[in-house]
Amino acid sequence: MTARRSRHRSAAYAALALGLAGSLALTGCNSHSSKKSKKSKKSSSVSKSSSSSSKSKKRKIIGGGAAAAGAGAASRRVPDCFPSTYKVTFSQQSGPDSHVTVKFKNTAGRDCTLYNAPLLRFNNAKSPLPLLQGTPGHLDGTRLTVPAHGYAYAVLPTNTAATKGTEQKSVTIDFMGVSASSVTHGPVTVNFAEKRLHLSVGKTKVTNWTSSVHGAQLAAGVGK
Repeated sequence: MTARRSRHRSAAYAALALGLAGSLALTGCNSHSSKKSKKSKKSSSVSKSSSSSSKSKKRKIIGGGAAAAGAGAASRRVPDCFPSTYKVTFSQQSGPDSHVTVKFKNTAGRDCTLYNAPLLRFNNAKSPLPLLQGTPGHLDGTRLTVPAHGYAYAVLPTNTAATKGTEQKSVTIDFMGVSASSVTHGPVTVNFAEKRLHLSVGKTKVTNWTSSVHGAQLAAGVGK
């Protein structure tokens, strides 16, 4: 009887030991799994943060590039030309192809823009001379880029009695904008007596600005 009880106790202790070992193993597995899960979540969080940071940097780079492009375009814009008595000169050719040449010199160290034609009012006339190539609108206005220290020309034909008219004392110049109703700069007055110039101008018209005197003469119908 004693031996049998002893065997039962031994069996019970063995079963209890196995149970405890299994519980400890399960606890270890759960702990290891929890650590893996935490590491996985942390890794995912770092990855998302890195991705967000990368996108932010890309946005900054793209935005910076656009701003730089805008600044570059603004710096490349060609400004309007400014008139003065030192930049605009007049001369008259006689003969069958008589005409007055208006010469503009860009004395600045950078390019500038002229629009359409010079607006000329001789002897303080209320209205400027009409334009030989028609009145420009907002969409069909012409523009000419004059290089630094370069020239532009316009011509007034005076090859008939009506267009030659009488001798003038002065002329007031306005610089046109893109349309007939806009003026960029002016007026500037040139006194012919002070400059010892003798110009005879009547009911004539003025050409648009061109980059060559020959081109302006052809537009006026006095060139060959």
